[in-house]
Amino acid sequence: MSNWTAADVPDLTGKTVVVTGANSGLGYEATSVLARNGATVVMACRSAERGERAAAEIREFELREARTPSKSSGRSPRAAAEDAALDVRECDLADLESVESFADEVLADYDELHVLCNNAGVMAVPRSETADGFEMQFGVNHLGHFALTAHLVERIVETPGETRVVTHSSGAHQGGEIDFDDLHHEESYGKWEAYGQSKLANLLFAYELQRRLDAAGVEDTVSAACHPGYADTGLQARGPQQEGSALKLYAMRAANAVFAQSAERGALPLLYAATAPDVTGGEYVGPGGLFDMRGYPEPQRSSDASYDADAADRLWSVSEEQTDVTYDFDAVAETAAGDVSSDAASAAE
Repeated sequence: MSNWTAADVPDLTGKTVVVTGANSGLGYEATSVLARNGATVVMACRSAERGERAAAEIREFELREARTPSKSSGRSPRAAAEDAALDVRECDLADLESVESFADEVLADYDELHVLCNNAGVMAVPRSETADGFEMQFGVNHLGHFALTAHLVERIVETPGETRVVTHSSGAHQGGEIDFDDLHHEESYGKWEAYGQSKLANLLFAYELQRRLDAAGVEDTVSAACHPGYADTGLQARGPQQEGSALKLYAMRAANAVFAQSAERGALPLLYAATAPDVTGGEYVGPGGLFDMRGYPEPQRSSDASYDADAADRLWSVSEEQTDVTYDFDAVAETAAGDVSSDAASAAE
């Protein structure tokens, strides 16, 4: 894995990848690389208009690069641009009805789903609530992705070959704590405490999903997690902008200029977790440089709290109750058993 970059992403021709928050930041960078390497990318965006603009920018960039031979695959950049299958669809993770509608449309149009990248998120914003009454950071970062995965997981499992669910966390999970008595911070709210809770929830979910896939006998679907380190994206600016604080916005931009790595580099752990051949279930990938803030992707250990199976099980139950979605692992197990039977029949022939 040493010095792994976007040039190491394998050929993804024939693969379908869903990326939430694909129109900006790390999602945008990952989408560009995935499409360049042949994947059909379903761009799940809160604003379809912004998603369409992002898709056009990706295609234009690839065409500008067409003068240089591709370093990431045998396909030329011009071919990649012309073939880029970017399917922009509206998906507002702050609205469970929107999440369900998006999933229904994807399931109707795609027989196979190879990778789900639970990437979108909000960070350190003033307290507000989703359409369903959830605290915004917990609602978008965790519950929206929890519900989306529930709607898509059976299709992911039944897709031939290895498939993956990758959930984007953050180093901020280290200070996170799941407050089961006040999950939505109605009694007291600290924007960074709420963010840390949501990012810890991402990891508890990713690891528990792998445990439940294992228990269902699913062998070819991997649930992994990642974090970008400190990457320069628009995410950091949203909190100060919503607060109307020019001073905090200036300080954030100054910190990004000094300490952050580029969004392109920040997307590498997500790309690695989604495409590298040696990723295993329950793995956590992040940049391996100074304080895990920048550098090339590598497997890492997350906080002790993130591996608490009892807390993960409790969070899972609460999340099903609050989102009114249920993971049908009996159906998933039947799908897995059917895949095994099909493989055995093919081998016998």
